[in-house]
Amino acid sequence: MPAGLPLTNFEVILAWRILAEVKDRRIMIVCIAEKPSVAREIAGVLGATRKMQGYLEGNGYQVTWTFGHLCTLKEPHDYNPQWKMWMLSSLPVIPPRFGIKLIDNETYVSQFNIIKGLMQNADEIINCGDAGQEGELIQRWVMLKAGVKCPVKRLWISSLTEESIREGFSHLKPESEFRNLYEAGLARAIGDWILGINATRLYTLRYAQNRQVLSIGRVQTPTLAMIVNRQAEIDNFVPSPYWELKTVYRGVTFSSSKGKFDSREEGEDFLAKVSGQDFTVTGVTEKKGKEAPPRLFDLTSLQVECNRKFSFSADSTLKLIQSLYEKKATTYPRVDTTFLSDDIYPKVPSVLAGLKGYESLVEPLNGRKLPKSKKVFDNSKVTDHHAIIPTGVPAMNLTPEERKVYDLVARRFISAFYPDCELSTTTVTGKTAEIEFKATGKRIVKPGWRVVLASQDNADGSVADEPGQDGKPGSGQDDTVLPEFRTGESGPHEPQLKETWTTPPKPYTEATLLRAMETAGKLVDNDELRDALKENGIGRPSTRAAIIETLFKRDYIRKERKSLYPTRTGKELIGTIHEELLKSAELTGMWEKKLRMIESGTYQAGEFIGELKEMARNIVMNVLSDNS
Repeated sequence: MPAGLPLTNFEVILAWRILAEVKDRRIMIVCIAEKPSVAREIAGVLGATRKMQGYLEGNGYQVTWTFGHLCTLKEPHDYNPQWKMWMLSSLPVIPPRFGIKLIDNETYVSQFNIIKGLMQNADEIINCGDAGQEGELIQRWVMLKAGVKCPVKRLWISSLTEESIREGFSHLKPESEFRNLYEAGLARAIGDWILGINATRLYTLRYAQNRQVLSIGRVQTPTLAMIVNRQAEIDNFVPSPYWELKTVYRGVTFSSSKGKFDSREEGEDFLAKVSGQDFTVTGVTEKKGKEAPPRLFDLTSLQVECNRKFSFSADSTLKLIQSLYEKKATTYPRVDTTFLSDDIYPKVPSVLAGLKGYESLVEPLNGRKLPKSKKVFDNSKVTDHHAIIPTGVPAMNLTPEERKVYDLVARRFISAFYPDCELSTTTVTGKTAEIEFKATGKRIVKPGWRVVLASQDNADGSVADEPGQDGKPGSGQDDTVLPEFRTGESGPHEPQLKETWTTPPKPYTEATLLRAMETAGKLVDNDELRDALKENGIGRPSTRAAIIETLFKRDYIRKERKSLYPTRTGKELIGTIHEELLKSAELTGMWEKKLRMIESGTYQAGEFIGELKEMARNIVMNVLSDNS
């Protein structure tokens, strides 16, 4: 209608009707979670209580869910029908552009169609997937496949408590903030596809002679190589004897400063010198020391501890801690930091107060200012998520296995706010025939945090079964308490020459293998050094358990009690692979570092994928030219 002309009665009525319809129309927000159980928790907080087919609705929200991955990268034949056949002439298989497709599963397809219908009518979508790289990838692929056009926001939370969900919804983040996270996940998936598809087909066609599929993976193969190489060290180990000179004085064993002797004759010469002569105490020193509480748990350290204490597999521990997260008992589990951010500190008293069954351990902390140690709270060591801790919500309906894992997490959290353990180390030196000896004893003066981690069946609070700072049983503690010695005292002693044989390295357990994966094959006990090496670890905390399980399923490794051994098939596979690139933990660790750089925005996903494409071409060329 031309400007300036008066509205007719009809036009006025129409305008009012349009305004009324806009006003009455409720904006519909679609929330998509990764599991039905998580969707129910979120829907309960939002007031979306009406049960519909494949979603919950109410209060202006529609809350739906995936079942983990609904979409996956397309298979080779989806790009080119000829690629369905495994032929050396078609390698390397590298599509010009990667695409995704729905997983061929009737339940998945049905749920996706529901999600797609909701999303295409949504005014806004909130991505409520697990707050990590994999969760970001899962949900973005679904939204991409559904053809989402409306704005998308991100819910980013570390626990499923009502308080955490409400706080998360009051601080929703723009989707753009997580673009790098998605690209890192996408680069990881494409990189694994390029290497897995091409290397598996190449080695199967070239060397397996149609007997079996030789499965090769970017992380799987270096992990298998570590186990095979360790077994080779054990098999090729040749034990050799050595001798140590010791003496017993007043019931205490003293060791000679001469160390180990490579020949019995040399040891016997020194034994002859000290025999028949009195032993004289030359010095007694006592040194006071303190031992800080052990670090809080990240996923790997929790898996290590559960394997050590309960013989739980890495995969079992992941499932148990995931279940505890979904039951609101603990925080987000797929983390690789042992630190908390500063904003958690004010919440600690309420978390401690909510730990039912631990009142006697929490009571000493009540009414006093809790310590804020840099070994616990450090913003610079926390990126997306903090260490695994209890939420303070009462842990209800736990299975016996869940209770064991929860107990570890709860006690480790409580111990972080207890005083240091005070130790006294006594060193006694002595000599006979000018040959020096030494004995050391350590006793706990004040147990401090060790009271919390004491085994429940040890009524006296002793901690013989508890881990030290490096997570090893009894580490950092020698329970030998020496009698009182005086400098200058002397008397008879009983010297002896002890023959000992060198021992081979031990087979990997799941605990030590997880540590080796975390540090790209370098086994270290020091926490700070391990933190530095984590950057180049192979796999992610959330995927390492699955990698180990894959090796079992493909009959590449087997387990005897806790020890892991390569099968004949596993040994043959590693022996067949001449390309060091495919079995090097260090090189795979470098790729992991680049993926983390993509996540932080300091490296481009395209460059990473380009490198792996080039590597695939080189590997194909090298293997095809191998005449061995």
